[in-house]
Amino acid sequence: MVAFAVLVSPARAQLDFERPPIDYLRAPHDDPVARLAERLDDDGKLSPDPRRGYLPALLRELGISEKSQVLVFSKTSFQRSKIGPKRPRALYFDDDSYVGWVQQGDVLEIASVAPRAGVMFYTLDQQPAERPRLVRQNQECLQCHASPMTAGIPGLMVRSVFPAGSGNPILSAGTFLTTWQSPLAERWGGWYVTGTHGRQRHMGNAILRGSDDPAKLDRESGANLIDLSRRFDPSPYLTPHSDIAALLVLEHQAAAHTQIALAGYQGLLARREQEVLNQMSGKPAGERIESIDRRYQWAADDVLKCLLFAGEAPLVEPVQGTSGFAEYFAALGPRDQHGRSLRQFDFKKRLFRYPCSYLIYSAAFDGLPDEVRTRVYRSLERILTGQDASPQFAHLSPDDRQAIREILLDTKPELAESWKGRQVEEKH
Repeated sequence: MVAFAVLVSPARAQLDFERPPIDYLRAPHDDPVARLAERLDDDGKLSPDPRRGYLPALLRELGISEKSQVLVFSKTSFQRSKIGPKRPRALYFDDDSYVGWVQQGDVLEIASVAPRAGVMFYTLDQQPAERPRLVRQNQECLQCHASPMTAGIPGLMVRSVFPAGSGNPILSAGTFLTTWQSPLAERWGGWYVTGTHGRQRHMGNAILRGSDDPAKLDRESGANLIDLSRRFDPSPYLTPHSDIAALLVLEHQAAAHTQIALAGYQGLLARREQEVLNQMSGKPAGERIESIDRRYQWAADDVLKCLLFAGEAPLVEPVQGTSGFAEYFAALGPRDQHGRSLRQFDFKKRLFRYPCSYLIYSAAFDGLPDEVRTRVYRSLERILTGQDASPQFAHLSPDDRQAIREILLDTKPELAESWKGRQVEEKH
């Protein structure tokens, strides 16, 4: 559905998520789509739209704004035969869920993030039914969504390809996995992009014709477009936009969701190993083991790099979207006593004004094992107070660090309590 890459050591990423303690296929999971599925099982009410099937109703039930719409025309997903430059696939998302819609598609494709369990996949049959059902999907989705492209676990990807006129990716020309670290020059191949971005160029809105030479992609023709009506008929879609602001947020969020899921899995596995080792040596189950502590810290460090946008590709000139997504997203908050929010955009030199991800408020983050989450808090405090001057966080100025710290103290109660508790410990 969506695609992405994570910033972890391959050695740390090899884990068996189908067996306990993760037990991905059988463990209970509490994500927004699972909760909606239970409601539908109770009353079965979801009204289809004559043109778009269950899409509008599903977005309403999940609270996903149509302003989040982005459009991908490359044939890189489940219903590829129905996708192309004249019939792009639409994606919609909020902080927890993603919905994919294809014109005359058989199903809606859905991903949703569950605390502790990770990224879950579902479909909803578009054929009108008396009792529509959201169906959990595993094997077919996981062929792509639990692969080396997602660090070997169920996850999300944002891919950038060199598309032919049919929408098929020209693999001999190369592909990119897109994260917040990707330069704009490597982004959005096979995607439509609406918005302005100055002299910066990207791969969106363009087709590689008659060649597999990447240098022959006409980036100029796809630059600074605000109207896609000459590329395809936008009338079947909820909006005519594929907003550049929404794309930038999507790329960060997809990577962050999978990184958080991976850290959660690593934490659960480390905890089980600690219990087994202590049992074998006759020690209490919770007794600390140095090698296990390091594994918890590695997982926390990878989450921190993602949350703090380590290595973020800079914006060379300002960007501006077209759909109103930026205004909608920024208004969601929460805000501190000075009116500041982690959702406020910069759009001049980087994505966010205060580079700490809003996903620190998410249920997925809160569901991290305590051993990992508390280490994130501890390391984050050291970074924001200037005690940790690691080069990977050099992009955070003293003013950035102070502002982020103040925002978090006002808006993240558990974090504030954690930091306060550490101050008390240090005094004693």
